[in-house]
Amino acid sequence: MPVGQVAARPGGGGVGGMVLGGGAAVAAAVGGDDAVVMQLAAAEGEETVITVNCPDQAGLGCDLCRTILEFGLRITRGDVSTDGHWCFVVFWVVPRSSSIKIRWASLKNRLMSMCPSSYSIPFYPDISQPGPSKFYLLKLLSPDRKGLLHDVTHILSDLELLIHRVKVSTTPDGRVVDLFFITDGMELLHTKERQEETCSTLMATLGPSISCEVLSAEGFQQGFSSLPPKIAEELFRVELAESEICSSSLSAELKRVQTATINFDNSLSPAHTLVQIICADQKGLIYDILRTMKDCNIQIFYGRFRSDKKGSVNKGCREVDLFVKQVDGKKVIDPEKQEALQSRLRSEMLHPLRVMIVSRGPDTELLVANPVELSGKGRPRVFYDATLALKALGICIFSAEIGRQAASERQWEVYRFLLDDSKEFPLANSLTNRNRVVDRVRKTLMGCYN
Repeated sequence: MPVGQVAARPGGGGVGGMVLGGGAAVAAAVGGDDAVVMQLAAAEGEETVITVNCPDQAGLGCDLCRTILEFGLRITRGDVSTDGHWCFVVFWVVPRSSSIKIRWASLKNRLMSMCPSSYSIPFYPDISQPGPSKFYLLKLLSPDRKGLLHDVTHILSDLELLIHRVKVSTTPDGRVVDLFFITDGMELLHTKERQEETCSTLMATLGPSISCEVLSAEGFQQGFSSLPPKIAEELFRVELAESEICSSSLSAELKRVQTATINFDNSLSPAHTLVQIICADQKGLIYDILRTMKDCNIQIFYGRFRSDKKGSVNKGCREVDLFVKQVDGKKVIDPEKQEALQSRLRSEMLHPLRVMIVSRGPDTELLVANPVELSGKGRPRVFYDATLALKALGICIFSAEIGRQAASERQWEVYRFLLDDSKEFPLANSLTNRNRVVDRVRKTLMGCYN
């Protein structure tokens, strides 16, 4: 079976959000013992092909997409199928930016760890959710400069180190002390070799004038102060306000991504409902679709993801075909259930991230929020993108924190950035500059900037 021509194999069972498969025939077609096989791109700009061939498991497709997104990759197209017991997935991927360093061997190991064993072990431990004892403190002393926080974030991201909280302070001699509370996606930060790799990489990139050390943060508690009710209500509302869409300089992009066609067809398959989606492409779109299906207990038995071709009339669009069942094994026929799923997909696909700027006493605070999966997992690279946007605007970050808050009957991950006001880019009394911040951050999160 050639890559890209995955036959649909309807069956039972499911990967809530992605039920995948292909059975023994697919295993023979892959021609290898590894559950994950990568065919690396021959040249820059070409696609790398990632093939996953393993037993089926609930949520697997969503987890794979989240990890691919975490590594800074874009899924250009994909095929998935299942026989209810065995899964087969093919993703074509490219780096989102030439500045992102992809650790392909590490990505393969991470994807392998998510694949269920074909023996009695039901699943591998989820290395993306470390316990409290696995928090570490990275202490960085450096001369102050604009963009420093993102530069450090970029390096830590390349090293697969996840930031959970940041504290920034300035010493009397004009140097900055940055404290990063982090976890290690590779779970090796307890070793001297991994700690030395982290510090040496930071020093090699940022210069010899910095100093750093990694300490255990045993007992670290990720505390977070709740947002005021009025601000929370505006931040977590389901849809963007019409006034925001019309008045914002982001109007063109917002109107484009807010346009989507979602249709249900029960005539093509006796056992499955076809969900057809045509919408504007944006960063993390496939992940958003799969996590929505997963959280709604909709099982995908066959799926194909396509992007428009360069020069086509529908440039910038994404087409998705999904053959699905409900968790009870039945087709999605009830009009109310179709409407509910359609509404949820629109909300999660078209408005997955919330961005606003508010006054915090005399200071200015940027807020970014995204919904958390029912499994408790958050969206990757939000901190990376937000700091990248602020660096592009030349805005210094005084402090940052990340936390969770319940609203609208779900959990949200909230990023709070206290911004420095400056003569070059005043924020306190400039609505225009505040709008520029919101627009730039949202565009970066959507993938307009990388």
